[in-house]
Amino acid sequence: MTARQKARRPCGGQGGNRQPGRHGERSETGNETSEPHSGSIGTFMRASRTLRQIRGNAAARICCLGHYIPSFVRHAAHFGYDCIWLDLEHRNWPQRDVQAILAFAHLFDIDIMLRPGTLEKTALYRYLEDGATGLMIPHVNTPEMARELVQFVRFPPLGNRGLDGAGLDSDFMVCDEEDYLEEVNRQTFLVVQVETPEAVAGVDAIAAVEGVDGIFIGPGDLGLRLKYDPSGLTIDDAVEQVAAACRRHGKAWGMPVKSEDELRQRINQGGQLMAWGGEFSAIMEHLRQCAQGFDNSAPGRAE
Repeated sequence: MTARQKARRPCGGQGGNRQPGRHGERSETGNETSEPHSGSIGTFMRASRTLRQIRGNAAARICCLGHYIPSFVRHAAHFGYDCIWLDLEHRNWPQRDVQAILAFAHLFDIDIMLRPGTLEKTALYRYLEDGATGLMIPHVNTPEMARELVQFVRFPPLGNRGLDGAGLDSDFMVCDEEDYLEEVNRQTFLVVQVETPEAVAGVDAIAAVEGVDGIFIGPGDLGLRLKYDPSGLTIDDAVEQVAAACRRHGKAWGMPVKSEDELRQRINQGGQLMAWGGEFSAIMEHLRQCAQGFDNSAPGRAE
């Protein structure tokens, strides 16, 4: 290890089972925090934990964050999650808050899969420049749309993303440009959401698009639309079709789940992008339990 690398080696916090780090650095358990790579970029470009699980034929652990809670990032990393699904589709985030959460994710070595509220090309790849590990795009109904997204967020020869190289993703230009270009396509990912009967019908063609790493089923939107779909398609039918398409084309797939039994069921079907846990439901459930405690202990309420 060079003097420069030693100077950049971060200090670990107390009480955690994961020490913040980049390629080749050691966690408190003695394991490397990220995949080793050769060259200067191997020291400075953060490796994706989600892609490590996918490439190892394992399930990535994903939780969801919809509000600016920096401590959530640390807690998710501490409890062994690989990725935080950051929801900007249904939540309004100031850009500085997004950038801060992305920086915390790099500090604590956990992926951010950002679901944007826009399809504008430069806005999408700026999220990657600011440090997002991956993007999850909602309502991708056609292979044509999937191919366009690849063009937006992948560098040539795979896509047509604009090059800056001065963001958090490249350690603010402390890297070799050619190594950066090679690594950034390898260490970032694009996930598209299947949320309509049209998307389910075309999922084989969507999964076949080069540059799409995974498909994520949105059971809320899909379930809403299936109520008005005359085909009789069910969520379980859709899951089977998505799983089969992803097997054929070597892509990951996943969805949110609500219980350990459902998690086990979907993993047994081949699901790898598995989302369970988030701040909204956790806060609501905790307040429900506390309110129930008040009702049990002090049932009398003044009118």
